[in-house]
Amino acid sequence: MRARWDSYWADAIEPRIFVVGQLKIAGRGLVASLSLLNIALGVLPVGFILATSVLIGRAPAAVQHGLGSAQWGALVSAFVLASIAFLGQQLLVPVTASLGEFVKHRVDGHFRDRLIELSLRTTGIGALEDQANLQSLRDASEQLESGFRTPGDAAIGTLAYLARYTQLVGYLVLLGLVSSWWAALTVFAGTMCFRYAHRGGLRMWTRIWPTLNPHRREQQYFLDVGLLAPTAKELRVFGLIDWVVDRYRASAIHVLDVLWAARRPMFFRRFLWFASFGVVIYGGILALLVRSAAQGHLTLTNVAIGLQAAIGAIVLGDYYHEADDRAQFGMLAARALDDFDTLVTAYADRDVSATATGDAVGLPVHGIHFSDVSFSYAGSGRPVLDRLNLTLRAGECTAIVGLNGAGKTTLVKLLARLYEPTDGVIQVDGRDVREFAVDSWRRQIGVIFQDFNRYEFSAADNIAFGAIERPLDDAVVRTAAARAGIADTLDALPHGLQTILSRSYDDGAELSGGQWQRVAIARALYAVDAGARVLVLDEPTAALDVRAEAAFFDEFAELTRGVTTVLISHRFSSVRHADRIVVVEHGRVIEDGTHESLLAERGRYADLFNLQAERFLAGLDAEAELGDEPSFSNGGFAG
Repeated sequence: MRARWDSYWADAIEPRIFVVGQLKIAGRGLVASLSLLNIALGVLPVGFILATSVLIGRAPAAVQHGLGSAQWGALVSAFVLASIAFLGQQLLVPVTASLGEFVKHRVDGHFRDRLIELSLRTTGIGALEDQANLQSLRDASEQLESGFRTPGDAAIGTLAYLARYTQLVGYLVLLGLVSSWWAALTVFAGTMCFRYAHRGGLRMWTRIWPTLNPHRREQQYFLDVGLLAPTAKELRVFGLIDWVVDRYRASAIHVLDVLWAARRPMFFRRFLWFASFGVVIYGGILALLVRSAAQGHLTLTNVAIGLQAAIGAIVLGDYYHEADDRAQFGMLAARALDDFDTLVTAYADRDVSATATGDAVGLPVHGIHFSDVSFSYAGSGRPVLDRLNLTLRAGECTAIVGLNGAGKTTLVKLLARLYEPTDGVIQVDGRDVREFAVDSWRRQIGVIFQDFNRYEFSAADNIAFGAIERPLDDAVVRTAAARAGIADTLDALPHGLQTILSRSYDDGAELSGGQWQRVAIARALYAVDAGARVLVLDEPTAALDVRAEAAFFDEFAELTRGVTTVLISHRFSSVRHADRIVVVEHGRVIEDGTHESLLAERGRYADLFNLQAERFLAGLDAEAELGDEPSFSNGGFAG
């Protein structure tokens, strides 16, 4: 019994208390006004029943005495009161709905602000790459993005209960006055049993719903694949339309099968018991009213009041379309965001520290040193970096190569202070990098990640985002574009550098993968021109073939001479002109030297270089065995 009560409290009562606590977001005046309107909407139907019952009771006398009599006047008065109650309901419904929309938008606006604030709160990215956090974030954002059953809906749904339960209390009072209080209590018990059944069914839905998220995401994915323009070509060329439709249908049916299986005991078996109970008690109460009327114990007015009040109370045991669904699923979204808040807050002790105030402008002068640096992602016992020691000398181009999962991209994340080392220290000119303000240090770094962002803004903006603190200068932007070899392409666009890089906009344009990579390189070069002293390129030319990549690096080595540059690549032949080449394996540096010296050593670098060269000469995919590191997804960790 205790366990059942605890479960009921957690599922039914605690979430409602939570939502009531969020009503203050909408403002006291607005909430008070909407509450009073809902109470009025509950009182008016009771008044209508009372007035129409009096009207029915006075009708015989009015007919008997005719027009102009006092009885006829009393009949007209009752009719006017009933009309006022009816018209009052019709007028208040749209007003209440309008105020409800104000409440919804205020509450949803607050939760959207919280969602954005929480997502951006952390200095690093660890909290946003933790799967538990991401699930809560998806659950919270899904409803807000779609606008369906949001926290704002939960707020107005909760206030809407005032109308329904005020109405129920009014009906029961009328029934108690004209019949008996035990009859009113009996009807109340039956009505609340049905309410418990409906609410229990909704709670069942909300318990099952999160477990279906993977299948629902799969369903949505296949829906997007089937409907969105970017996938249309391949679906038709490869004859995949029927396959996509079948996969969408299968995932949708799977979701429905689970829901149907859970719904049968909830909405069939349980409702048989509730319906049987309702038939007995409701039938008994209605029979009692009719019997009392037949025996002359009730007047015609009292019979009309009793029957209407009893039927009205019985009907209120049904599903509340304006409140139940909104409140239950809106609470789910609100609690998911609250859970995300809790998880992000709990992650604070593992986040990158933002308390330091040191100024990193102009650094490094001498170099950056990774001293016994180890790192493991949350939830993984496997170290990605294991006591790694590496010195990046200032003004030198260092290429870091290695196999899948070697730790190359993780090294870049630590250098950019997106994570802190699990152990060891990163030093800049002999000082712990954690002594510098995070923003100050990051301003010294220009990074091109392999999965760089493609912003739906102008080409100029996409480049200038490399140094957002700097006033946009078209001449400097054009210089960066020219150095990256993309200026002519951008000038040929409909509005040149001011062209929006997306076909979703009028006169917008889309670039190829290789062209986008050059825009990203221009962004990093723009950061260097603005004062960044370290340039990091993490697989910057993955969309280019081997020859094009080699040609790019030959050109790029000259463009960045004198800048502390880090090149991450799994193509060994493309980085031969770097000042140094570092081979990373199993989270450690195993070889360090120039292209020529490493080949002469006939070690790991020489083996892998020769293997790729042989495959390339044979016309095979040189990357087949030396693929890039996996990104953080589904519990996997980028190395």
